[in-house]
Amino acid sequence: KAGRRSLSRSISQSSTDSYSSAASYTDSSDDETSPRDKTQVNSKGSTDFCVKNIKQAEFGRREIEIAEQDMSALISLRKRAQSEKPLAGAKIVGCTHITAQTAVLIETLVALGAQCRWTACNIYSTQNEVAARAFSVAVFAWKGESEDDFWWCIDRCVNTEGWQPNMILDDGGDLTHWMYKKYPNVFKKIRGIVEESVTGVHRLYQLSKAGKLCVPAMNVNDSVTKQKFDNLYCCRESILDGLKRTTDVMFGGKQVVVCGYGEVGKGCCAALKALGAIVYVTEIDPICALQACMDGFRVVKLNEVIRHVDVIITCTGNKNVVTRDQLDRMKNGSIVCNMGHSNTEIDVVSCLRTPELTWERVRSQVDHVIWPDGKRVILLAEGRLLNLSCSTVPTFVLSITATTQALALIELYNAPEGRYKQDVYLLPKKMDEYVASLHLATFDAHLTELTDEQAKYLGLNKNGPFKPNYYRYTFTYNIDFIHHQFMYGFCAD
Repeated sequence: KAGRRSLSRSISQSSTDSYSSAASYTDSSDDETSPRDKTQVNSKGSTDFCVKNIKQAEFGRREIEIAEQDMSALISLRKRAQSEKPLAGAKIVGCTHITAQTAVLIETLVALGAQCRWTACNIYSTQNEVAARAFSVAVFAWKGESEDDFWWCIDRCVNTEGWQPNMILDDGGDLTHWMYKKYPNVFKKIRGIVEESVTGVHRLYQLSKAGKLCVPAMNVNDSVTKQKFDNLYCCRESILDGLKRTTDVMFGGKQVVVCGYGEVGKGCCAALKALGAIVYVTEIDPICALQACMDGFRVVKLNEVIRHVDVIITCTGNKNVVTRDQLDRMKNGSIVCNMGHSNTEIDVVSCLRTPELTWERVRSQVDHVIWPDGKRVILLAEGRLLNLSCSTVPTFVLSITATTQALALIELYNAPEGRYKQDVYLLPKKMDEYVASLHLATFDAHLTELTDEQAKYLGLNKNGPFKPNYYRYTFTYNIDFIHHQFMYGFCAD
């Protein structure tokens, strides 16, 4: 169905190119009335929210309770800190995937003293029942938003009388971008930004290099407890779940190309290889390419294998990784999907806007794109993030990420004046280690303690941190990050 588009076009085209562009539509079985056109009142009498179906709230409550059982570390942080209220006075506006795990994070932030308003960073990843359940905060999100709905929801979170945010929790940079462009005076009063995606972090570094970042920002994506767990282990499990649910494909013997061998790509490749798929990797980074070779994958250019592969998965964070020309040369029945945050990696826009191609919706978030000669390419989630759009992700891994986000917010909000300048920082390694330690109890793991002599020999404090801030626990690297840190220095102690 047609979506409203005027509002999104008032923002620069670079926004739609880099973030949440491309038309979308929902299943024909969905209620045709937009939540924007309905008057909704929650159980507390508030109308300051906009969700799909308030009647689903009870299901959302149960899903949140289930999530809490596997997020014991975040619950532990909540119990330890709620008496101190370290976020008292914080007004956090969030733009993330709205799932049961996010609801546990929001409830934790509220317990720590924060006020929150929330919207979705992806038009397909919102769990409607969870959004309907979040009575303690204002939520504007539903599954299957149009592009215009997406920006409208962000605007409603920011532009409201009597409430001005002073902290941002972002996933992808859309919220930060919107505030920076549309509400510069509000943006200048923000005390800190916490960003957890490759795309959003890249935009923050761009603003910083241009001297336009007027508030401190925390790069959570490159924190070890985000990158090595959420990006790697989460994608290793959820890539198969998303593909199986949508296509029922059998992977044994299938030829698959994974574009990008960062942490997400590594997780995807490991899962596919374990099921017997023949996996190729494309890379621009010689270090990541060498890792792929050493892990037993053949590194190729996409054009070398495009005619005979069965599945293409993009994991780069870049744009136009799979072009229309390459889609034209794919064989009948091939599957194309994206595991990066933004929907820019597959050139979906040219497919949608090309009259000779026919789109046929065959099931939720699964489209057959049909060429004039009858060839069909299976496109998942219209090129958007596969795992959160088409399936679910492991709760325990999201507990690690959510705890990291909560600590980053606490650190930025409570930091003494002058500790953080108008720049982008990494979460201090001590906090990374604390997040990891909170999750060890789940596995009944017991850390070895250094003796005084050993600690002196290594030049360490017995209680950590055990690694310097620049130690990444991996050989992959972010060129923007390395350049920026050599130019401007590493994170404050």
